[in-house]
Amino acid sequence: MVLQEFIAAARGSRLASLLISGGRLVNVFTGEIYPADVAIYRDRIVGIGEGYSAHEIIDAKGALLLPGFIDGHVHIESSMCIPSQFARAVIPAGTTTVVADAHEIANVRGLDGLNFMLADSEQLPLEVYLMAPSCIPASPYETAGSRLKSDDLADLLAQRRVLGIGEMMDFPGVIHTDETVMSKLTLGARIIDGHAPALSGNALQAYATAGIMSDHECLTADEAREKLRLGMHLMIREGSLARNLLDLLPAITPMTQERCLFVTDDRHADDLLHHGHLNYAVKLAIAAGLDPVL
Repeated sequence: MVLQEFIAAARGSRLASLLISGGRLVNVFTGEIYPADVAIYRDRIVGIGEGYSAHEIIDAKGALLLPGFIDGHVHIESSMCIPSQFARAVIPAGTTTVVADAHEIANVRGLDGLNFMLADSEQLPLEVYLMAPSCIPASPYETAGSRLKSDDLADLLAQRRVLGIGEMMDFPGVIHTDETVMSKLTLGARIIDGHAPALSGNALQAYATAGIMSDHECLTADEAREKLRLGMHLMIREGSLARNLLDLLPAITPMTQERCLFVTDDRHADDLLHHGHLNYAVKLAIAAGLDPVL
């Protein structure tokens, strides 16, 4: 059995597939940084510490070993890259997973465009997950190439790499229980992302009551705190156009950090190549005083 092989590799009686030795582990469970070897069997870390051997050994030469970065909200199309090209730019910057809301290609090509994004991102070294775009078109006054209804979203949500419903930009439709919006919010999606710039007070309470779990449009720490107080997740955006990280850092505390995450939203190709991806946001936050292991 495969499980028995993993256990044998973990106890050191079976050769690991890969051993990364001589590195300093950033332990995100305890906040410690210490020397440790990392043993990997097949596609899983099975051991941390000493006493492991492997078919392949990489000398980390004192480098930091830490989990890959996850961009929780990004429009890959804004980089002017298809997913396979995007992966070539962000993997060297430490990003190993992205959650993409491909509403830009969906606005033009509908389900065909989304199926293309899924197909092109299959079996990449970058893990690519999609959110089902909630507002196609973004406005009833928009001339778009496609229209996605609740039935279309239901079909998308049945696919393995579609995690939930993408940013609900029609916050007036949520607050005033528009029938079309309600038909999408009641599909039973595990995750519903938000888009609620400057929304506050009772209107924000109504928006959160609809089951919307996050927001990436905060501009001030006070706005961020109001949303965090309602249990929402704060997506701290540092992209190419909107750069909110420094303004929102005061909202991150030991109590709120579990519901805070860095995202890029839109990151253009020249920024990816010359400045990086989420690693840029991490460096910026550390330089501003954020605990690097928080």
